[in-house]
Amino acid sequence: MIKGAVQGVGFRPFVYRLATSLQLAGWVSNSPDGVVIEAEGRGTAVREFLVRLPKEHPPRSFIQSLEPTFLDIVGFARFDIRPSLESGSPSALVLPDIALCDDCLRELLDPADRRYRYPFINCTNCGPRFSIIERLPYDRPNTTMKAFEMCGECRREYEDPMDRRFHAQPNACPRCGPHLVLWDGDGRVLDTRDAALRTSARAIRDGSIVAIKGLGGFQFVVDARSGEAVARLRTRKVREEKPFALMYPSLDCIRADCEVSPLEERLLLSAESPIVLLRRRARRRDVVDEVAPGNPDLGVMLAYTPLHHLLVRELEFPIVATSGNLSDEPICTDERDALDRLAGIADLFLVHDRPIARHVDDSVARVVLGREMVLRRARGYAPLPVGVAGAGQPVLAVGAHLKNTIAASVGSQVFLSQHIGDLETEQALKAFRQVIDDFSRLYAFTPSVVACDAHPDYLSSGYARECGIPRVEVQHHEAHVLACMAENELKPPLLGVSWDGTGLGTDGTIWGGEFLLVTDRGCERRAALRTFALPGGDRAVKEPRRSALGALFEAFGEEALGWSHLPSVAAFGASDLKVLGGMLARGVSAPRTSSAGRLFDAVASLAGLHQRVRFEGQAAMALQFAADARVEGDAYHIPVGQGLGSADRLVLDWAPMLRQILGDIGQGVPVGTISARFHGALVDAIVAVATRVGHERVALTGGCFQNALLLERAVGRLRAAGFRPYWHQRIPPNDGGIALGQVVGAWRALRGESA
Repeated sequence: MIKGAVQGVGFRPFVYRLATSLQLAGWVSNSPDGVVIEAEGRGTAVREFLVRLPKEHPPRSFIQSLEPTFLDIVGFARFDIRPSLESGSPSALVLPDIALCDDCLRELLDPADRRYRYPFINCTNCGPRFSIIERLPYDRPNTTMKAFEMCGECRREYEDPMDRRFHAQPNACPRCGPHLVLWDGDGRVLDTRDAALRTSARAIRDGSIVAIKGLGGFQFVVDARSGEAVARLRTRKVREEKPFALMYPSLDCIRADCEVSPLEERLLLSAESPIVLLRRRARRRDVVDEVAPGNPDLGVMLAYTPLHHLLVRELEFPIVATSGNLSDEPICTDERDALDRLAGIADLFLVHDRPIARHVDDSVARVVLGREMVLRRARGYAPLPVGVAGAGQPVLAVGAHLKNTIAASVGSQVFLSQHIGDLETEQALKAFRQVIDDFSRLYAFTPSVVACDAHPDYLSSGYARECGIPRVEVQHHEAHVLACMAENELKPPLLGVSWDGTGLGTDGTIWGGEFLLVTDRGCERRAALRTFALPGGDRAVKEPRRSALGALFEAFGEEALGWSHLPSVAAFGASDLKVLGGMLARGVSAPRTSSAGRLFDAVASLAGLHQRVRFEGQAAMALQFAADARVEGDAYHIPVGQGLGSADRLVLDWAPMLRQILGDIGQGVPVGTISARFHGALVDAIVAVATRVGHERVALTGGCFQNALLLERAVGRLRAAGFRPYWHQRIPPNDGGIALGQVVGAWRALRGESA
């Protein structure tokens, strides 16, 4: 038995070729657990077979375990590839959807090939996986391709172990496979097949918004060179300023608009093919500012499906390719549903008849510190698991409220779902429930425990309360740290720096600037940022000026609300200031927070960058982008001392830093210098706490560490001070990684290792 990513990657034909080359007889078959092989022959040949299997396996596969057992000779006459075995509990790894391979791309563009310009070309080395599989084992009858009967030529490829399309489950051609259709806004057919694609390209060139049914759902596509088209999409989609993703026709075109390092190039060209955040050039050839207002980065990807390759080659310019949904809703996967939900946004609908089993967004990544960091984990990455030592009973983790993902533990494997999104709408909650049901069916998964966030008002936590099975609540920031530990295969003890925007603390306040010491005995809060009040509570998330008022009131008292020369104070009218001052003075509708994210907001507001934001993290991003990279030293000062009501807890008092910031603002110091000094102060404070706590290993986690400047400087300073820092790579540092930490937290709690 071989377990791992061994289905849908050409593993059985590889075994067949290796066995026959060594003159072995027997058979190979898929099973719900992985791949089963029986091989017999000369002893030296069998031993060579066992040695070469793990060394020469197909590039998209990986072997988690190979368990040989020696049996009596049966006397097989030849080596066969047998039909899949249906018995056993599903534990084989479902592969993510993989970008189009070079061989298929050559055929796609070859006029002499029978699949020339066929937008659903694929082989064993590429194409859809997770988005089409309905159950294990991964065979065509268990996918959404089951309705398409292969023609004779496709069938011969599919059944030939020497062909690269042997058992490629989505295998098809223009004669027997899915096809394109172009609809108008009322669902009337305008064109079919290749004509539908060409007409769509002309419409995009003319400024239309086209909704395209892609690999894991719909995308809105417009001309990225047209400010008018991009503005129209923003208005219709109700997405005012959040950056749009771009798809380019070639790497050379990307280089014309963006700086691309060798590592970023590798990521763009990888089989995962995520959206990669790149620094845009000051002088761009094509892309209009409306694509990413005020942002020095562009989210860029190359075509990853044959449909996208054909489209961008037809256009030869960059296009916006953003999720086909309304803001805060999951992407559409069904064409009839899209026609209803996306009415009034798209002018045209380019659809096809291959069903999508589950929605899968584009992943988002960046290169930082010489490694990739996944910020949204979906296509190309999900649902590959994380192996975690010390596994316990089956756990369903329902994740956080924002950037939700769920996780399911099967043995020592934790399968993390694709990005679901913010649980703010009925559509999002429905998608959340569907993903849980989907994982339950796919892995025949029945949890004995459900893990959730400790916040009682999260919709995910509400779902956990309704499950009817034992529930374990895992504190938000502890889950962040445990996720980072699990990804990096770390064991306690360790100091976790968990910084983000919001998470309910064990003392009833809103945490977000935490230092947690994880041991075998539990998780202890060793330090945190000084708290301040947020007048209006959650409204402060969308109004950084409220965070600024809270910080000013905490540091300087009520008189600070009269400092009208400050942008944060000037952003309110006199009557509003009176009401907000009353909230702060009485502590009414003004919850206290230690959030690093809200401190970023407060400084951004005071610096005049944003008083209100249009999307999560906008103010903090603006502050990061404003930082002057030339300012290395001369950081502000954040004293670290005793506090928080406990002799062994430390408090990071940002009030002296705030006084320094206000002094610089008053003297007209550039925002770039203020931002650099602010980041430097935070990094110095991290090192100071690590030094006081005294553990060599430090995990950096939470949404604030998406900030490349903060992460890079923190890692550099920690290393220089003799510490060993760890951070995220393939599991998001933001709330998209929380579910993994919840699984580990539940196991720890059940073993009595949680505080």
